[in-house]
Amino acid sequence: MTADKGQAIAGPLWAGVNWSADAGEGSIHDDETAAKLGFRGGTVAGDVHMNQFPPVLLRVFGNQWFESGNLSLNFKNATVDREKVQVFAEPLAPGANQTRVWMEREDGLLVSSGTAAVGDHSKSELRDRDLRPCDPSELRILNRLSPGLSLGHYDVLATPDKQFDRFDKGVISDPLDYYRTGSPWGDVIACPATFVEYLWAYPMKGLQPLVGESVGLFGAIEIGQVNGPFMLNREYHIESEVVCVGQSPQTEYVWYDTTATNSKGDLVASLRMQSRAMKTSSPAYASQTH
Repeated sequence: MTADKGQAIAGPLWAGVNWSADAGEGSIHDDETAAKLGFRGGTVAGDVHMNQFPPVLLRVFGNQWFESGNLSLNFKNATVDREKVQVFAEPLAPGANQTRVWMEREDGLLVSSGTAAVGDHSKSELRDRDLRPCDPSELRILNRLSPGLSLGHYDVLATPDKQFDRFDKGVISDPLDYYRTGSPWGDVIACPATFVEYLWAYPMKGLQPLVGESVGLFGAIEIGQVNGPFMLNREYHIESEVVCVGQSPQTEYVWYDTTATNSKGDLVASLRMQSRAMKTSSPAYASQTH
């Protein structure tokens, strides 16, 4: 257990929706592919689960969380479509700017754990860890990646259409009206999954051609607002860079950082991502027994 649930601020039980189930064969969100890799079914993406945290974080930090807050999570156990999960946060200690947060499945299984903060993000769950690369010669799937490698520069317009559609269909976990009808900052703001999609999907254009054949999944995600919120109907300049490449017994993984700046050059938002490639899904490991 991450903390005493009796002292924690808790959100409601919510059935997470695997809205990437139609991603097609070869995706970890596809039931058949996931089952072959030992999962119970197509997994609910970590960014989908992140949507469930903001209502609790508003109770901890207030609207400041959308202006200068972050949410930094390690994903521990996968869930499948419609399994109920619940988020928790420790009350903020006097004078502190950061607290522990986590998510559990209805039966108590830990789904994710980490930190949330406002202001200084440097001691977050993912920023404070020692990212040690492996020997590059050990890599078979991610052997074309290295620290400092640029994943591209992109000028994008963050549109609300997809978020509005998900809001209207009721598939955003514990949604806020800020995502659909307006916010204290005027326009609508991005829910965590929309935030991730913009700061992840564009760098994937640079990353994907360099990754060997494999099935990938999110290992950890941190979203951060610096001069936030991350508003929709806005133009942003997005840049991304590899931070570390390594491996575990079951996966090879890459850490990369992404930033979004506005037209004035102000840093609005950041993303730290760990993407994992499963060794058992790759022809490069076909002759190796794990």
